[in-house]
Amino acid sequence: MSEPCIITVAITGALPTKDDTPAVPVTPSEQIESTHEAFEAGASLVHIHVRNEDQTPSSNPDKYSAVQEGVEKHCPGMIIQFSTGGRGRDQEKRGAMLHHRPDMASLATGSVNFPKGIYENPPDFVEGLASRMLEFDVKPEIEVFDVAMLYNAAHLSKKGLLKEPLHLQFVLGIPNALPARRSLLEFLIKETREILPGSTWAAAGVARHQFDVNKWCLELGGHCRTGLEDNIKYDKARLAISNAELVTKIVEVAGEYNRKLATPKEARKILGLRPAA
Repeated sequence: MSEPCIITVAITGALPTKDDTPAVPVTPSEQIESTHEAFEAGASLVHIHVRNEDQTPSSNPDKYSAVQEGVEKHCPGMIIQFSTGGRGRDQEKRGAMLHHRPDMASLATGSVNFPKGIYENPPDFVEGLASRMLEFDVKPEIEVFDVAMLYNAAHLSKKGLLKEPLHLQFVLGIPNALPARRSLLEFLIKETREILPGSTWAAAGVARHQFDVNKWCLELGGHCRTGLEDNIKYDKARLAISNAELVTKIVEVAGEYNRKLATPKEARKILGLRPAA
């Protein structure tokens, strides 16, 4: 059987609000509860954004800490990953919560056009954020929104700012960025093996592409990401009722691809993370 599959659940993100779907968790208590449900369904890693009272994106370290503490209490061993993503957040505050030492944090290694603006990650900022992750022993998840970001990750590794083996997340389906094409994913995997041998990878399909990309990952030996951050619908006909329901979609088909689900302990070993506290 192939390597166990790590399921990441991206519970909230920066965009969906209660007006879009009542299922999206936006307060720390809602986020902890939603993560626990997804954990019980089979997710072993949670990707966390936090929100202000008005549901706009926040960089408040106390909110991150509250969710972290709740997940550690209710989801034993689950990998905790903070988002340093830039939508709606001041650049200088995007790493302000890293001193809480989550297991992982997202790191985009370049800038890219999004549908309504530029996701700005200038070189000096990226290197500074990578340095802070080294300082606090936080493993980056390299967010690849454009092909150049893969090669920049290799460049940062050569400079000693990233520790190999890396873990990469290919984000497919955002307009103006990487399209959701299987041939492109296969190219990215091939290039990763050549320039960053030994790295692990996952892919996230945005909106209607989510489940197709999940199945490609299962078949191609990678890891899966799902959750309401990337897609609020269960299928064309209706909204997803929870993050857990989206996790369950992967769980139900994993066996068809000869993949078992990674436990939190197995996921930590695969990603080279420290044991859970």
